[in-house]
Amino acid sequence: MKKENLFGLTRIVLGWVFLWAALDKIFGLGYTTKAGKAWFNGVSPTAGFLKSVQGPFAGFFHSFAGNVAVDWLFMLGLLFVGIGFLLGTHVKLSAYVGSVLMFFIWLSSFPIKTNPFIDEHIVYILVLLTLASVGAGQYLGLEKWWKKQNFVKKHPILE
Repeated sequence: MKKENLFGLTRIVLGWVFLWAALDKIFGLGYTTKAGKAWFNGVSPTAGFLKSVQGPFAGFFHSFAGNVAVDWLFMLGLLFVGIGFLLGTHVKLSAYVGSVLMFFIWLSSFPIKTNPFIDEHIVYILVLLTLASVGAGQYLGLEKWWKKQNFVKKHPILE
């Protein structure tokens, strides 16, 4: 397989991971979010996890549990990254947003139980940033078309 296609395929798969997490939390599709526990049913998508955080940063994260603004930022972040990576549009910005999300999830889990410092969230951050740095949106994606759009030209942060 050509490395370009591998970059594109990795981007698409990672986009699906983020989009699926959002959809499952919104609708309670029965995977990590049970039916009836969905955001759609009025249940906070952040409260359960953030209330259970232990460790040196527990108080900090507990203070955000169930906060409506945090719920919206988290869910919009998941959707933004998922859609951007699936389509190959706004990949750089999506990678930065996804990296921030992953960093805070990593920090909330600190200290890591399976390794002193590294877990899958750090791997996600590195993959997100790698895909952004190689312009992975142009491989099996819409990046070339996206960058030609007038609103993207006017707002280069959307590249």
